[in-house]
Amino acid sequence: MPGRENRGMAQPLPSVLDDTDSELISAAPDVVFAPSPSSSYQNNHNSHPRSPTRTGGGSKESSPLLGPKHDHDFGVWNFFPEDPQFDEVVKQAESAIEANIFPERIYQGSSGSYFVRNRETKTIGVFKPKDEEPYGQLNPKWTKWMQKLCCPCCFGRSCLVLNQGYLSEAGASLVDQKLLLNIVPKTKVVKLASKTFNYNALDRTKVTVKKNIGDNMPSVAKHFKRLGLPPKVGSFQLFVNGYKDADYWLRRFDNEALPESTAKKFQHLFERLVVLDYIIRNTDRGNDNWLIKYEPASADQGDEEWSMVENPEISIAAIDNGLAFPYKHPDEWRAYPYHWAWLPQAKVPFSDEIKELVLPQLNDVDFVQDLCDDLFELFKTDKGFDRGTFFKQMAVMRGQILNLSQALKDGKSPVELVQMRAVTVERNKGGFGRIRSDSDTFTQSISSRNPFFSWC
Repeated sequence: MPGRENRGMAQPLPSVLDDTDSELISAAPDVVFAPSPSSSYQNNHNSHPRSPTRTGGGSKESSPLLGPKHDHDFGVWNFFPEDPQFDEVVKQAESAIEANIFPERIYQGSSGSYFVRNRETKTIGVFKPKDEEPYGQLNPKWTKWMQKLCCPCCFGRSCLVLNQGYLSEAGASLVDQKLLLNIVPKTKVVKLASKTFNYNALDRTKVTVKKNIGDNMPSVAKHFKRLGLPPKVGSFQLFVNGYKDADYWLRRFDNEALPESTAKKFQHLFERLVVLDYIIRNTDRGNDNWLIKYEPASADQGDEEWSMVENPEISIAAIDNGLAFPYKHPDEWRAYPYHWAWLPQAKVPFSDEIKELVLPQLNDVDFVQDLCDDLFELFKTDKGFDRGTFFKQMAVMRGQILNLSQALKDGKSPVELVQMRAVTVERNKGGFGRIRSDSDTFTQSISSRNPFFSWC
């Protein structure tokens, strides 16, 4: 039609819109862009706010690329009725993002991870998106990109399922809770969206296009499936305060001996770390990714004549569990040893306390299978989940549990534990589920291959 170009004809944009959005636009090809609506127009037509700042005093220039909360499917994923405390923390994180208090990227490490804050700007959690993991397609750290480009033969860890580190983080927390170890900060899978996350150009372009359509055609924009950036799935771990890298305190303890009672408690906590790492076969446990909180002794002045001195308090937190749950034992280039095995605490035989805590459960076949079933429910939520690979992961974990049980019975030390032959135990029953049967059988096999470099 002559002159249509001068009337501001809307053009279809299938390359930057979702499939459902494209259908809405193409259904009305002759719609003409209207002038920018005034505030009275919006109020009369009940148009949806396009960002959190629209309901406050925000300006267009400062508006984030996020739609209102109902644009995201937070409510579907981020709902934890079985854990009200964790649920409340996640709600605080969502509320802060709506108030333009965005997660801040952590510049240490090889993946895209973020400190999440509440409305008072207090750090309350650490979020690690799936697509920003060390080998994810949107990892913002250039070191892994260079490794993949320049040294593809050494790229990735051949024993791990790539881009499932967020499940490993949540899985480590699950194992920690089942065994009552209480050293992993509570971790679950959530979905969050923030303009500070690393998105590709297409996602950000979609938001810009939809925003322009919303400014000019509110009646069309309200039918969009989503106005803001797409939520990212990842692991959300509660933040722990007052902790420092284990390496910092271990160096201090070399020069400053701990009181006997505190040293005994630290040894027991260390053994809990050993149990966790060995069961999940953590391939990335150095002294910089577990934490220690140490509060020196304090004097409580009761009266003028005497004072009572309290013992120092010590606790640990096992963080960075994203490189665990391998589907085979490391048998190619690197062994990925447990670095705590070089500590003096690793030479002490396991205590009776740790045996009483975990040995009854580890010897119970039903408990071990329940643990596998719980992990199955968690891992199957991933789009790339493969049942056969998961069975292999559980075979490795069962083998680790078998070795650990034997080491505890024999009174071995953590050093002697890690020197035991790698074992896998496969469940031979065809089905998979919580139903037990006397016909369930297991096949035990010993790994015969050793990695080329056994010390790294």
